Amino acid sequence: MSNLDIKIKKKTFLLNQQGKKKENLIFKNLILSIKDGQFVSVFGPSGCGKSTLLNMISGLDKNYDGSVKIENNKKTSENNISYMFQTPRLFPWLTAIENVKFPIKDNKNSEKIAFDLIKKVGLEKYVNQYVNRLSGGMQRRVAMARAFAPNPKVLLLDEPFISIDSKISESLRKLLIQLWKKNKPTIIFVTHDLDEAIELADRIFFLSNLPSRILLDHDINLARPRNKSNKKFASLKRLLSSATKSK
Repeated sequence: MSNLDIKIKKKTFLLNQQGKKKENLIFKNLILSIKDGQFVSVFGPSGCGKSTLLNMISGLDKNYDGSVKIENNKKTSENNISYMFQTPRLFPWLTAIENVKFPIKDNKNSEKIAFDLIKKVGLEKYVNQYVNRLSGGMQRRVAMARAFAPNPKVLLLDEPFISIDSKISESLRKLLIQLWKKNKPTIIFVTHDLDEAIELADRIFFLSNLPSRILLDHDINLARPRNKSNKKFASLKRLLSSATKSK
C-alpha cells in the first residue's frame, strides 16, 4: 500500500540578482510514491532541493503547484508527521523529558511515553537536566526521542547527524534503526553521504542538480546491520556511484 504520494508539478524560488528578482526552478514534474513503513533516503548534492522537498511534505512550505498526500488521499496537515532538523531545535528552558513530552503534552500517558523514550536513547540519568547543559550528541538523542514521541506515521529527517563526531554519528544511526523497527513509521531521510544512505535505507532516491529530477530510484536489499567495509556494501556503492554519474 502506498502511504505517501508526492506530485510536484512545479516549485520555484525567487533569487535576487543585482536588484532584480529572477524565478529559479527547483522541481518540475517530480513524482514519488513511498510505501507504508519504508525507510527512504533522499540523496543528492548540496542545493538540489532536498530540504525543500521535506518542507513541502511536512506542510511548512505550501508555495508550490502539486500535491502531497498520505493514506486515503488525506492532506499532510491532517496526519501525524514528525520532523528532525539538521540542528536539534530543542527548547533550552525545558529539561530533556519536558522536550520529549512537548509534542504529546495533551496525551494522558505523556510522562510514561517520554520517559520510556529517554531510556531507549540512553539518557535516563539526564531526564531532568536542562538540554542546554547536554552535549551535542546528547541533544540529538533528545531530539530523536521527541520525534518518535507522537508515534508518527511519517518521520522526516534532514541530515540530522551532520557536523558531529563520526563515532557519535554511528551510534545515532544505530539508535535510529532500533527506534524505527518498533512501529515502522515511513521515514524520509535526507543526506549527501552515500555511505549513510546505503547503511540506513530500504530505498534511495538520487536527485540531480537544479532543476532537480530523479536520477535513480534504487532498492537496497542488504541485511541489517550494515557495514561499509562489507564487500556487498562496497560493491553496491560503486554500482550506484557509477549509475548516477552516467546519467
